[in-house]
Amino acid sequence: MRLPERVAANVRGVPALEQWAADLPSTVRALADRWHLQVGEPFEPGGECSWVAPVVRSGEQLVLKVGWWHAEAEHEAEALRFWDGDGAVRLVDATASAGTLALLLERCQPGAPLKDLPEPEQDTIVAGLLRGLWRTPPPGSVFRPLAQMCDEWAAKARSSYEDREADRGLVSEGVALFRQLPLDDVEPMLLCTDLHAQNVLSAEREPWLVIDPKPYVGDPAYDVTQHMLNCPERLAADPVGLAVRMADLTGLDARRVIQWLFGRCIQEGGLNARAYGIARRLTASI
Repeated sequence: MRLPERVAANVRGVPALEQWAADLPSTVRALADRWHLQVGEPFEPGGECSWVAPVVRSGEQLVLKVGWWHAEAEHEAEALRFWDGDGAVRLVDATASAGTLALLLERCQPGAPLKDLPEPEQDTIVAGLLRGLWRTPPPGSVFRPLAQMCDEWAAKARSSYEDREADRGLVSEGVALFRQLPLDDVEPMLLCTDLHAQNVLSAEREPWLVIDPKPYVGDPAYDVTQHMLNCPERLAADPVGLAVRMADLTGLDARRVIQWLFGRCIQEGGLNARAYGIARRLTASI
């Protein structure tokens, strides 16, 4: 079975993922039998962590997504079920086994990525989708707090600077802020956490639908940061201006969006020199 370009690159050299890829043909056959699917060729270049292909069931055009387990996507199915197609693709069915998460999803038609539009247009569409998706999760839900993810990322961020020349005080400030912000008294909402223009597709049922959420519960101001990081030239040219624009479009507090952007850039900066440079420029505005 052919692996899409990105998945092939990511499994290479990782024994557990190479085994996942070796088992993929039998996994897909079992899912096709379970859900009575005719399976097409996978989409290229595909996602980072999943084998995704068009499928047909009783004449209905759907998508089969088979990914290896990773913490961020643990409750993707539950989030899609919660949103129930309102702003995001509909979940048709889901199953999980050791190391594998499989989703049967609505197929977006025509399915062009939002990335094809100019970035200022992307801003408006991403903001509108986020405003519609931010909702209070039901009591007792499985969704984890954003603080949990931030703590895990903050620990990795500090170690990523060990072999880099950087202002250790600035790094400490950014890591501390990244840990503190999710603990502030802000009404928590269900977040996508990874919403950017490559994770939004054109559709007929709604003009645009979100795919591939990585749900956590927390501060909505966090949720605009990934889109900004995926606009690197504009972000480098005017980070404060872009943060204020996204805050205005979403009705968020601009200072809080800037603080989250600073924290994210420090979190990314140990492996991304441009992100670290943006963090330095944001210090006067946080």
